[in-house]
Amino acid sequence: MATFSALSTFAAAAITLQLLLVPASASPHMKYIDAICDRSHDQDYCVKTLTTNPPTAAPIGLNPLAEAVMALTIAHAEKTAAFLDETAKKDPALQASFTEYHKAYQAVVADLKSANLKLKQSPDTAHYDVRSSTDQMKRVEGLVAKNSDQASTALKEMTVQMEKLLDLAASAADAVDDDDENIHRRV
Repeated sequence: MATFSALSTFAAAAITLQLLLVPASASPHMKYIDAICDRSHDQDYCVKTLTTNPPTAAPIGLNPLAEAVMALTIAHAEKTAAFLDETAKKDPALQASFTEYHKAYQAVVADLKSANLKLKQSPDTAHYDVRSSTDQMKRVEGLVAKNSDQASTALKEMTVQMEKLLDLAASAADAVDDDDENIHRRV
């Protein structure tokens, strides 16, 4: 009887250990997140972002996940554009430059919305639209780099975040475009 109890305790411990050691990527929805994050420049950021945001945390397919990534990226661009617009209105000293940055972010929003619409029928074009947004971000980054005021510092941080999200959006479009490898993952 004692031997049976010891064996069952050992078996329970072994099963628990096995469950703890199973990588997160073994869960069914992680294959979609991995399909995107494997293409990202910052895979750790990608996995953390996609697994902690409710719309992207438990995807039902590659296309729905890619659309959620686009929506997340668009939301950040719109939020930053609104910040730029408000700051330009409040601070006359920053009005000219922040109006210029606002235009750049509006162009990014337009590119991302275009990419989101093209994602299913032309993912390669969607990928191009997202990548063209990075040019706008590089422009903003270069223009704001010399500024040291509080609003510009906040914009620098928002722009760094935007660049990371653009990488995720481009990776998502690329994952959807990968017909041979991911056709079985799409819904």
